[in-house]
Amino acid sequence: MKVLVLGNGGREHALAWKLAQGERVSQVFVAPGNGGTARDPKLKNVPISDVKALADFAQEQKIALTVVGPEAYLAAGAVDEFRARGLRIFGPTRAAAQLESSKAFAKEFMKRHGIPTAAYETFTDVASAHAYVDAQGAPIVIKADGLAAGKGVVVAMTLAEAHEAIDWILADNKLGVVHNAGGARVVIEQFLEGEEASFIVLCDGKNVLSLATSQDHKRLQDGDQGPNTGGMGAYSPAPVVTPNVHAKVMHEIIHPTIQGMARDGIPFTGFLYAGLMIDAQGQPRTVEFNTRMGDPETQPIMMRLKSDLFEVLMHATDGTLDQVELQWDRRPALGVVMAAAGYPLAPRKGDAISGLPADQEDAMVFHAGTQQREDGTLVTSGGRVLCVTALGESVRQAQQLAYQTLTGIQFDGKQYRQDIGHRAVKR
Repeated sequence: MKVLVLGNGGREHALAWKLAQGERVSQVFVAPGNGGTARDPKLKNVPISDVKALADFAQEQKIALTVVGPEAYLAAGAVDEFRARGLRIFGPTRAAAQLESSKAFAKEFMKRHGIPTAAYETFTDVASAHAYVDAQGAPIVIKADGLAAGKGVVVAMTLAEAHEAIDWILADNKLGVVHNAGGARVVIEQFLEGEEASFIVLCDGKNVLSLATSQDHKRLQDGDQGPNTGGMGAYSPAPVVTPNVHAKVMHEIIHPTIQGMARDGIPFTGFLYAGLMIDAQGQPRTVEFNTRMGDPETQPIMMRLKSDLFEVLMHATDGTLDQVELQWDRRPALGVVMAAAGYPLAPRKGDAISGLPADQEDAMVFHAGTQQREDGTLVTSGGRVLCVTALGESVRQAQQLAYQTLTGIQFDGKQYRQDIGHRAVKR
């Protein structure tokens, strides 16, 4: 059977790599794919990004299953288009994807359904936003209401940073983000203390199946310093998500979300990612929802998944996830992102990449911002270039193997953190 994965990042490379291992899978297409998917003999890049053209391709090729990677395709209504043509696709509809594409929609939804989250207010007026921040004080969190590729959140530790973020996101709209009703809008919310974790589940509209837990590192530099990024590395499982915390998240956040979406007439199918803040008492609160797999969390999670992902997603699109039990490698996995010069604000493209190691059973290099030129050379083409991911008997061993694997990889201006997994290693 043929499978189509939509997207061109590290998440999509990892999903395609895992799907290609399926017993019944004969071919995996990736649209548009990247330099890594171009080099894998089991995968084939398709240079199409328009939703209607992708649905045409799926019909022509008799694609058995399409899996949506990034949020942009969801917000563009890829799932609605494919379903309208009777094509099997895993992901949420455009209406359901508002849980991610509009921060204001998500916060209003959580308030309405009693899902624990930070207190907040929403603003389109710059002066009112500034006044609110002055009244609340710092630290405080400023979020662009719309898709901003992981760069639309500013955790302001001072009032000056908060006012600067309002001007940047709302007054000048430097991110170019437009919320669902048009124009720039910010959600300003209470700063939550605690440890972050990524909690990702599969949903078929009614049933829920949780994936292995994970944690990512959002800050650019060691010691969680520097600007927020899309993620500089991740590991799985997350020690902070104890069995007790896991049960609370399912009971207080995940199930109420799926039931609430169904009650609101917007059943949720696809990957649901709850970004959590877990306080010292083990109480989880929702920082944000994403309506797709996390990146770079997907890479370590896929390294640990032993089940046939194709069969699991066929169940998910049949509404029979209650019949599935996932099998996991007991070993932790850890991924380190290698980013381009100038990332996150102005990543440089076109730098030649060399020294890539061969794939191993316990160490993989997943590509994100890479492109293979006609002469076969590989160059950087985005901010996050590679995610070097390894398995180990402990987090420390997975960490050591990941860093050992990336030592030979070269490109000008490469930057990566030296401390991915530091919290888990300390524990």
